[in-house]
Amino acid sequence: MNATDRKIFGTLFFSIFAAVTGVGIVVPLLPVYAHDLGASGLYIGLIFGAFSLSRTFFLPYFGRLSDIKGRKPFIITGLFFYAVISVAFILSTGVESLIGIRFIQGIASAMIMPVVQAYVGDITPKGKEGWVMGLFNMSLFIGLSAGPLIGGVIKDRFSLQGAFICMGTMSIVGFVLSLVFLPPRAEERVVKKGRPPVGWLKILTDRTIAGLFFFRLAYTACIGIIWSFLPVFADMEFSVSASGIGILVMLGVFVSGVMHVPMGWLADQLNRKAMIILGGLVTTGAVYAFTHANGFQDMFWASVVFGIGGGISMPALMAAAVLQGNRSSAMGSVMALLTVGHSLGMLIGSLLAGVMMDWFQLRQAFVLGALIMATGTVLFVACTWRANLSRGTVAVVPPQIPEG
Repeated sequence: MNATDRKIFGTLFFSIFAAVTGVGIVVPLLPVYAHDLGASGLYIGLIFGAFSLSRTFFLPYFGRLSDIKGRKPFIITGLFFYAVISVAFILSTGVESLIGIRFIQGIASAMIMPVVQAYVGDITPKGKEGWVMGLFNMSLFIGLSAGPLIGGVIKDRFSLQGAFICMGTMSIVGFVLSLVFLPPRAEERVVKKGRPPVGWLKILTDRTIAGLFFFRLAYTACIGIIWSFLPVFADMEFSVSASGIGILVMLGVFVSGVMHVPMGWLADQLNRKAMIILGGLVTTGAVYAFTHANGFQDMFWASVVFGIGGGISMPALMAAAVLQGNRSSAMGSVMALLTVGHSLGMLIGSLLAGVMMDWFQLRQAFVLGALIMATGTVLFVACTWRANLSRGTVAVVPPQIPEG
């Protein structure tokens, strides 16, 4: 990277770290708060699902538009609305209003995450996709892991409203950093290129992208189950404190985030497909382990192993996504599609787990998560079995012609 690209990378890293930390502060508090208000498992699922639902609808629009209009306008607008939404959380009085606020928050998120990742992809040097995306995604994962821990401490020592105020403050920090330090839209590489992105049909029919999509969906369905119902499970079954719940929710994403840099480097050296499959298998086992948890310690180690699975697979997956985005000159569209998989995964995971909680036992939600992750890993293998995702290429390996 040249000096300008390093400045852009640093700005995006710290802006998103601040914003994501703020959002992570309230994540472990919403399920218990809603449950205290009398919300059923399905309503808890809807609070998380509303965010994913709105984001899913708007992601393709904003991702595609950023390929044409540039990245900065969407990033700063989304971060500003994150700050406004924190005030709305404070003023909320019931479960229905929480669902509505989360729906609006999903729209703001659709302006930020895929566009930021596309911006990083724009400035990533060839052959360094795993390293750069691993380094950047560390800001997301560590922010999300620090947020729940901070939120639990703030709630225990102060109040839930204090957590929302902290979320708004962090979002404003990200907004100011992006507004001041990101270069004007006209100077962005995607705008200077002037090349129209390939059509949605070509992107949607790409088998490699489909495999990445299915894996991302399954992985985030597991995150949706853990974020939505591990706090309730820990509270109901073992009476874990808010700080303890924050630690449990934090562990998975923290461990994954710490691993992103070394695993990103390895993803540029080794077989990316093998790394993704291995990560999927580890994640499957970790989610299933929650079913047999008998206390805080068991949940602690299951969360750690879950983070290891994501830390192995996600840098390799995002490196392959950058390559596909460069090939199609549609980095925003490709990142938006993967983030659609992220949103659908959160929606499917939280809603199905809510049904499992209401109809069966809360522990069975984690069995469902393990099945989803195993299925996503199988679909990834089926879609990419002829694709070479390693060492800076995503070229399809031609079929071998038998001799004679």
